[in-house]
Amino acid sequence: MNTNCITVLKPGLETTVQELPGRVGYLEQGFPISGPFDKWSFRQANLLAGNPRDTAALECQFLGPTLRFSCDTTIAVTGADMRPKLDGQPVPMWKSVPVRAEQVLELGAAYTGARGYIAVSGGIDTPVVLGSRAVFHMARVGGPALAKGQTVPLGEQPAGARDMLAVPEASRPPLATDKTWQIEALAGPNDDWLDAASIETFFSASWSVQAKSNRTGIRLTGPEFRFAGRALSKGSDHGQDPSNIIDHGYPLGAVNLAGQTPIILVNDAPSTGGFINPFTVASAAFWKLAQAKPGDVLRFRLIDREEAGHLRAALETVTSAGVTVRV
Repeated sequence: MNTNCITVLKPGLETTVQELPGRVGYLEQGFPISGPFDKWSFRQANLLAGNPRDTAALECQFLGPTLRFSCDTTIAVTGADMRPKLDGQPVPMWKSVPVRAEQVLELGAAYTGARGYIAVSGGIDTPVVLGSRAVFHMARVGGPALAKGQTVPLGEQPAGARDMLAVPEASRPPLATDKTWQIEALAGPNDDWLDAASIETFFSASWSVQAKSNRTGIRLTGPEFRFAGRALSKGSDHGQDPSNIIDHGYPLGAVNLAGQTPIILVNDAPSTGGFINPFTVASAAFWKLAQAKPGDVLRFRLIDREEAGHLRAALETVTSAGVTVRV
């Protein structure tokens, strides 16, 4: 019987198990896709730990956990710079790190970025719920966030020697150090509910990330929107506010306009509702949203579907096994 596990000494701030592709096929029943917010960092952590890139691993936000390992293994820490230490000694990020049984890994507060990732050789072996180990924390689907004293089961440890790997700096996600992020976004599906000046303003203004942001939605503060004629003279079934629309599906990454508050719908967001979505953030830009802290500034760049496809393909390449090098 496999008894390999991690013991949680300190849980950090909302540390959860995530895996890819997430909880697919349950949107109509109200369960979001979930999965890691920053796929770039998540996948590279798994590759460094010797796992397939979509294996279950840990995501931690703002403040990382303290964990004790029951077995010899290999780990990797990526994403936000949480200054990891092993038995009190600093260890590198973006590299394979060998760990002995009973050693303790400690992550602190994020210096740059917001979300860190911890992958362990063999992966996290928590129960599969509705087809995935990914945790939807707000509804405790797949389990809640980690708690002090909890033991987290690990998969079987590979036999034999393990390659020690690194991700070259040029292939890592470039975390903003000036608190400003350029976010690629497409127009639509409901951009025709805004007037032309508001569309231009969205892509030229600076938008501040609100403290109330989380894995459900990134709330923004910025200029007010003005609406097109169809939003001001519409049927009563669309609701009273100009931003109301008859209930319809929300694409992942939609910039959902609730009154005058734009909310970017991300991994744990609802999939339907009665507000317009004038813009949609490209999936390849999600890692930037994951690493933006409250108070950071987002500036949007208008792209088309072709460029969105190219960005997604580039992300696939930089999260493939070929990006790592032996050390």
